[in-house]
Amino acid sequence: MSSKRKVGVIFGGRSGEHEVSLVSARSVMAALDREKYEVVPIGITRAGAWVIGEQLAQLSANVGTAALPSGDNLERGGFLAGAQDATLMQIDRESRLTPLTELDVVFPVLHGTFGEDGTVQGLLELANVPYIGANVVGSAVGMDKAIFKNVMEAHGIPVLPWRLVTRKRWRREPDVVLDDLQAVLNYPMFTKPANLGSSVGIQKCANFEELIDGINEAARYDRRVVVEQGAQVRELEVAVLGNEEPQASVVGEIRPKRDFYDYEAKYITDDSELFIPADIPAALSEEVRQLAVRAYQAIDCAGLGRVDFLYDTDSSRLYINEINTIPGFTSISMYPKLWEATGISYSALLDQLIDLAIERHDEKMTNSFQ
Repeated sequence: MSSKRKVGVIFGGRSGEHEVSLVSARSVMAALDREKYEVVPIGITRAGAWVIGEQLAQLSANVGTAALPSGDNLERGGFLAGAQDATLMQIDRESRLTPLTELDVVFPVLHGTFGEDGTVQGLLELANVPYIGANVVGSAVGMDKAIFKNVMEAHGIPVLPWRLVTRKRWRREPDVVLDDLQAVLNYPMFTKPANLGSSVGIQKCANFEELIDGINEAARYDRRVVVEQGAQVRELEVAVLGNEEPQASVVGEIRPKRDFYDYEAKYITDDSELFIPADIPAALSEEVRQLAVRAYQAIDCAGLGRVDFLYDTDSSRLYINEINTIPGFTSISMYPKLWEATGISYSALLDQLIDLAIERHDEKMTNSFQ
């Protein structure tokens, strides 16, 4: 019997970050030590079909640019995995099927909706399988920008001034909504879908007309829209690792060439500057790291999280922006790069995440369920 841990890597999915997930998964599977792990790739199409073996291999030629198969002619919901000892680029077409519950641990490399919001975490809880990352509550709160801000405020962690607008109210009384927003917030404002990742649907609004367009755009993606006060800021990020006693990495800074660090800047244009470590005073760096750990613990995060901050250069005040509970995991993504700069290599980071997932699951199994 093999002593290797069987690691399922779930990727793709129904979110707008489907392609980013493919690239992250490829990096993860390439870095997992095959002397320690048996890697089981599990693909999810845009339509929500779970695919294995030969169907999974269809994406191997252009991973990162091509989507998984459409799934229109595939049965949905079959929770089986395949491709024993395979990578995205080399998958055995005769790979045997593996019940999900036979996996030792799962790494859901699913960014955004249906992967980072507690959805797949709930499935894995039902299957009683250890998995990397936050549990259902931590994932859901980290994903929901409005609830996250409420939790941060309750814990005394500063956030920029903001308001929540529901799509129903916006459609019913847009003039009242606009008056309310302009009474408490100044331009520029940012409009954001409450539940979406990687800056999808976010717009910077410099005037009345742009605010209308921004709310309409955000409302395409969610029934709840966050409208946030803009400021002249530096964008600082820190990686957090751990369960009960999390640790923070060195602080990094992103300087986007565009108006802000949007989806195109993150994944398409590649023209933003990354500084690791950030050129900031030691006291500010320590404040960022401490607040990151506090925020991480406040939402009961586990395993990993990238915590993003906005440093107002006019007022010298620090604000938390968000926690990304499944951050990008390509070789050039901020999360692994921050840990590399702190002294943990990519492959060693994966080892720690697997250990943390099993540790959290073992702790949960000491609970009484009857």
